[in-house]
Amino acid sequence: MAIAPKESVVPFAVHSEGTGVFQTLTAGGEGGHVFTADAYPAFGGQDSAPSPLFYALGALTSCNQVTASLVAKDLGVSLGQWSFDIQGDLDTAVLVGGADGNANFDKVEVRATVETDATAEQFETLISETERRCPVTQLFQRSGLEFVNTWTRAELPATV
Repeated sequence: MAIAPKESVVPFAVHSEGTGVFQTLTAGGEGGHVFTADAYPAFGGQDSAPSPLFYALGALTSCNQVTASLVAKDLGVSLGQWSFDIQGDLDTAVLVGGADGNANFDKVEVRATVETDATAEQFETLISETERRCPVTQLFQRSGLEFVNTWTRAELPATV
């Protein structure tokens, strides 16, 4: 039975402090995870930590894996090892040069490989439902950029 929207809202909060383009961020919640962000020197940083753009792409891989795990449970299939390659193509003319236009990525391409015992039909449902239910995928897709999402099914190794 599906949960109706707005019945189970969970707030996600982040606090950050920094100078220049360097930040120390603390995720809310019980873990209180601390992480840092910086930028390439061309963007005014020291490249001492991942840039926010890498975090955005990393969030896309992680959220897909979490969402697919939930979808797989609903489908009654098992998942094993994951591999993601994501590329975001960014024209920096707006960000760096102040040109008119959209500062968003022009294109983001997701290439995922996952070990699973899903049938071909179940695997297609896994992909489509993950894409539909993943909040970070939806952020990217609804932003209007070109979004390419290619998944490959690998055999789940037999357990001994």
